[in-house]
Amino acid sequence: MRRLFLIMLLFAGISAYAQPASQYRIVKKIHVPGNSFWDYLTADSQGHLYVSHGNVVQIIDPKNSSVLGTIKNLDGVHGIALAENLNKGFISSGRDSMVEVFDLKTLKVIKKVKVTGANPDAILYDPFSNKVFTFNGGSSSSTVIDAATDKVVATISLPGKPEFSVTDKKGKVYVNIEDKSMIACIDAKDLKLDKSWSIAPGEEPSGLAADFATGKLFSVCHNHIMTVFDLKTQKVAETLPIGSGPDGAAFDEGLHRVYSSNGDGTLTVIAENGNHFKVSETVPTQRGARTMCVDQKNHHIFLPTAEFYPLAKGERWPKMKPGTFTILEVSPR
Repeated sequence: MRRLFLIMLLFAGISAYAQPASQYRIVKKIHVPGNSFWDYLTADSQGHLYVSHGNVVQIIDPKNSSVLGTIKNLDGVHGIALAENLNKGFISSGRDSMVEVFDLKTLKVIKKVKVTGANPDAILYDPFSNKVFTFNGGSSSSTVIDAATDKVVATISLPGKPEFSVTDKKGKVYVNIEDKSMIACIDAKDLKLDKSWSIAPGEEPSGLAADFATGKLFSVCHNHIMTVFDLKTQKVAETLPIGSGPDGAAFDEGLHRVYSSNGDGTLTVIAENGNHFKVSETVPTQRGARTMCVDQKNHHIFLPTAEFYPLAKGERWPKMKPGTFTILEVSPR
């Protein structure tokens, strides 16, 4: 029995040694007041977070877990785009189909712009064209706003329901088309739809990230895969398994890693090595942590979530437990 016990210990030690230690861990939980649901968040060049939270946007300093300010009286916030060169921010409000323009220093709303479509969801500032693009989920279109004048200058019809978008900062804007399982390309100079491509076998893409140095687009899809689209060949080059309920994707330029934030409470980490990709780790986060942003300077990942009551009969979404809205801060070791 003693020999058997020693053998078991030996194999346990070998097994433990064979399992690589996690490279990622939750280093902080930032508790934020308010009990509304959330959508996108973004980080500015100082590392401050702009978080959509029901009918407000909260600006958070992760260093001391403090709320620096709140932009109120919005109506169903989805996304926040920052034009730091103009000292402006742009908020998409889905319920009233408005974009609120605010001053980055005072956080005061300086203008409200009615979009030309319905339910603006994702929003993007493109420094190449100095334009803001809203992606209108209720009308399959993009409203283009001149970031300097805050005036609508174009409406671009899209081939389906748009989701998240990215810019190459050289004249092209790419957006996921969720209901058609496509990626559409917008010409940011001529303000028109350029091309669109299928990303099959990916289905219902939501979050989108990019590595323009290698010409790759990463779409997280609701059939549990991330597609790697090659802009040179204009084809899906690879697919990788991710968790369920993804809604956010990000690319860390310094670490050359791609992330998928999954509503099932996991963060999929994908390592990039030239034209090859592999899932390097699945990090436990918290149920509901489906959107995210990455601070490119310190490589920390931020994911909003909350605690929920069990789903009641007839409910589509579970109710949120009051006082549990939290931003998870995940760090590579």
